[in-house]
Amino acid sequence: MSGGDDEAIVGLLSDTHGLLRPEALAALKGAAHLVHAGDVGTPELLAALRALAPVTAVRGNTDAAPWARDLPTETLVEVRGVWIAVVHDLSTLRLDPRAAGASAVVFGHSHRPLVEDRGGILYVNPGAAGPRRFGFPVSVGRLRIAGGRAVGEIAPLAV
Repeated sequence: MSGGDDEAIVGLLSDTHGLLRPEALAALKGAAHLVHAGDVGTPELLAALRALAPVTAVRGNTDAAPWARDLPTETLVEVRGVWIAVVHDLSTLRLDPRAAGASAVVFGHSHRPLVEDRGGILYVNPGAAGPRRFGFPVSVGRLRIAGGRAVGEIAPLAV
């Protein structure tokens, strides 16, 4: 998964609901940073991700246990000069990505994978990496960051 010397890969996942699949770990291996867009499920799952790379995570609507209170509902993270806004449910995003200087918004909640440019800001929903629901594929995503730009992609998992 690693890019060239001038490229950083950010691994994206959401809606694991406590299930960290080996296929997801394999797809995220080599990432410089990981972003979890909520509905994590357990603190152990975040610990396992931190063994791969630094992790930025937000709280999802099902992350109601006491351990999850420390997770923000939305946040910004910078990787190689590119700012990424992270939220679980896009409809609850309070910050203005453009005003915040974000080039990308990563979100989850719908379990529907999406990569879309909206007025020069990249919106990425990596889909659900946990239990399959709603007939959508099980997937993770990636941001390839180079030259101050982010390019998104979805990586379906063979499960």
